[in-house]
Amino acid sequence: MLDARFIRENVDVVKEAIKNKNEKADVDRFLELDRMRKDLTTEAQKLKERKNKASEEIATTKKSGGDATAAITEMRDVSKSISDLDDEIRAVEDKLRQELLWMPNVPHESVPVGPDESYNVDVRSWGEKPQFDFTPAPHWELGEKLGLFDLARGAKVSGTGFLLFTGLGATLERALINFMIDLHRDKHGFTEVSPPFASTEESMAGTGQIPKLKDDMYRVEDANLYLIPTAEVPVTNIHRDEILIEADLPVKYVAYTPCFRREAGSHGKDTRGLMRVHQFDKVEMVILTQPEKSEDAHEELVTFAEAVLRALELPYRVRALATGDLSFAASKCYDLEVYSAGVDKYLEVSSCSHYTDFQARRMNIRFKPQAGGKSQYVHTLNGSGLALPRTMIALIENFQTEKGTVKIPEALRPYLGGREEIT
Repeated sequence: MLDARFIRENVDVVKEAIKNKNEKADVDRFLELDRMRKDLTTEAQKLKERKNKASEEIATTKKSGGDATAAITEMRDVSKSISDLDDEIRAVEDKLRQELLWMPNVPHESVPVGPDESYNVDVRSWGEKPQFDFTPAPHWELGEKLGLFDLARGAKVSGTGFLLFTGLGATLERALINFMIDLHRDKHGFTEVSPPFASTEESMAGTGQIPKLKDDMYRVEDANLYLIPTAEVPVTNIHRDEILIEADLPVKYVAYTPCFRREAGSHGKDTRGLMRVHQFDKVEMVILTQPEKSEDAHEELVTFAEAVLRALELPYRVRALATGDLSFAASKCYDLEVYSAGVDKYLEVSSCSHYTDFQARRMNIRFKPQAGGKSQYVHTLNGSGLALPRTMIALIENFQTEKGTVKIPEALRPYLGGREEIT
């Protein structure tokens, strides 16, 4: 969340951020509640000082044999007023926190300003689009013919938007996960973790999914748990309410998890095949680091995700997201979009986000500087490395042959027993 002092001192900046991010947070309501809390706290403090002084006077009167009955009766009334004020302060503070939870992070000054994704800016691209002597087929045709997945039976089991990988499709999915985890662990210095696939409401609020995205989550009603939309949630929360040692920074975790999303409002949008689903696999990278090192860490994080696509020989582009396409919690974000020949589209396979101290304030993750002094909030970052369904789409469509088989990129062959082609 944003620092309350920052909001007070930068009202216009925060209002502009809300506007540019298409959010609906109410800064004026926050300031009103903030003033109310201050006034109530001042009034309570005056009564407490009065009570303390009166208590000393009552003790002196009793010690000298005087009658303190009237003063004691008066102080009972003062105590009741203090208790009532404390209740009011707690109620106002609760409302203040709710307002803060709806305040989006402020975009970094380098983020392009624009209301939607059409204002995103291309940063760089890599690779050449594949060329064919035939019309490339979409993945849903190839996958069904090769027995890689069975969409009809997946829908029969769990409803539309849930996938059933079969045979070499399931093996390919697992191979991709292992390949990505190994790359990030062995080459990029991440520690592998295997987190829970469900999180508490507190954890979901910590990373910014709640309250903003509550309707997009699957909730386990009788346990007050949520199925995770991304490994970002459980992994970033590992160090909630902790003070880290600066020498241990950066903390770098990589994890595989399934991800669950209701995709509210997406009906009819890119729903064919593996394009948009309610459950999918993803490998996620999470970094906790010092504020002064976080921008460099963000740029490096993008290269880690790019390394996966380059190893898989998949052409892609990197795009800087505009303010209107930026997530609620992010200060800055790059999307990696892989080109896929069968659908003739660029498909998002990774979002690499920089959150500054926005998430750390919600989760109370700090570090103790080596030079001494007051503990500071870490900066948090995460990036997909990568999301599986659309990576699978690009692999199937870009490496298809005229005879209907799919070649396997060389980097992935050791994870498939040396197999060079899916037939």
